[in-house]
Amino acid sequence: MTVLVKPKALGDYKVREFRMLIDGKWVDGAEGRTLERVAPGHGVTVSRYQAAAKVDAERAIAAARRAFDDGPWPRMTASERSLVLLRAADMIAARADELAFLDAIESGKPISQAKGELAGAADIWRYAAALARDLSGESYNTLGDGTLGVVLREAIGVVSIITPWNFPFLIVSQKLPFALAAGCTTVVKPSELTSASTLVLGEILEAAGAPAGVVNIIVGTGPEAGAPLTSHPDVDMVSFTGSTGVGRLTMTNAAQTLKKVSLELGGKNPQIVFPDANLDEFIDAAVFGAYFNAGECCNAGSRLILHRDIADEVTARIASLSAKVKVGDPLDPKTQVGAIITPQHLEKIAGYVSSAASDGATVAHGGAALDLGMGQFMAPTILSSVRPEMAVAREEVFGPVLSVLTFETTEEAIRIANSIDYGLSAGVWSRDFDTCLTIGRRVRAGTIWMNTFMDGASELPFGGYRQSGLGRELGRHAVEDYTETKTLNMHIGQRTNWWMPR
Repeated sequence: MTVLVKPKALGDYKVREFRMLIDGKWVDGAEGRTLERVAPGHGVTVSRYQAAAKVDAERAIAAARRAFDDGPWPRMTASERSLVLLRAADMIAARADELAFLDAIESGKPISQAKGELAGAADIWRYAAALARDLSGESYNTLGDGTLGVVLREAIGVVSIITPWNFPFLIVSQKLPFALAAGCTTVVKPSELTSASTLVLGEILEAAGAPAGVVNIIVGTGPEAGAPLTSHPDVDMVSFTGSTGVGRLTMTNAAQTLKKVSLELGGKNPQIVFPDANLDEFIDAAVFGAYFNAGECCNAGSRLILHRDIADEVTARIASLSAKVKVGDPLDPKTQVGAIITPQHLEKIAGYVSSAASDGATVAHGGAALDLGMGQFMAPTILSSVRPEMAVAREEVFGPVLSVLTFETTEEAIRIANSIDYGLSAGVWSRDFDTCLTIGRRVRAGTIWMNTFMDGASELPFGGYRQSGLGRELGRHAVEDYTETKTLNMHIGQRTNWWMPR
């Protein structure tokens, strides 16, 4: 049985109205259309946005272009930009409860989780502020008496930032502060499903001292508002987080003008477990990795690759713990798994489970949608007897569904882990550090967790191999991603003419 936390009606909640931020002004869309967000956990409208059309995206790009070419932001000292980011971090912390509520109500994530994400986001803004002052180039005085070489790092220019619905505030915080630290100007398009907290961030950055046009925020669908941000010639770089399919389209659009592209895409992340692992710790991590954010997480530990000697025991213990997970009202502090983002996505998740069962997988726990009287919810689900070729073992379900596969040898475990198109993250569990390092070096993924799962820090780079994306976010080099390298080759003294006879 799943522990249910039934949602409470929102009562007299007043729909919150939002406008777009373009060139330092809060404006309506040119076509006068609006988008409404229905809370996935409560089934009622909670937010209303001005909907951006292509012309609004172009206005925002033009504002960012002017702010970069003629405005003060790229010409400020690093310490001045750093102070703006630090003030923003303080304001994020001060408004954390408000921002967490908006993310919880719009995305369906548990409020306690949203508050943790806000604390992490504030830390990222402070880390980016520190990196702003550490950005530097190189010099070479070893090229001979007549030559001095200087390598500069300059802001790349106008950056389009497109973010998804599953971590609305956290993911924009993995991109925007580093672009600003480098001196770039930006156009941000959050998902039209979860735009509220990003628009509040616009208020925060205005109050923190970001000049007009440095941060522009528009809301709209991908075809109408997102596509111009990926193809417009005045955009110098695109930073996108979302599905691998849309990532490919983004890359194709950006190729028209050869923009720099940073992509953080999908994952189908394995946890490889050996018989000598600390199973008590692993089982807690397995449940957390599978059901955190209702499994709507590119980093979800959705594939368990268990040694055959322990597979039955571990699966039974995970099912037992899964039955204790609290599912339901995103606004209840006790909730651990909240609502699914849309009815259509819930149907997609259920379809994967049904298909797997038809192909021979066993539903060891859950397996169905939950009726809590309002909103849309999915039971934490475990599928055992999963074969590597099944769709549920290869494709990103993006829901609270855990697939259990088995292995006998280390080589077989590595082969299964590497047999898919993704390579975002992976975990390995063993008391033998030789085993952990072997897996860590041979599994092709951007992050390998050893005897833990889904830990992170602002200092550690994040990104994937293969179809999980291009580039890295966070870490000490994150600001550099938003720069171009320029060489100054300086000649000292008289230069010998090429055409003079010798």
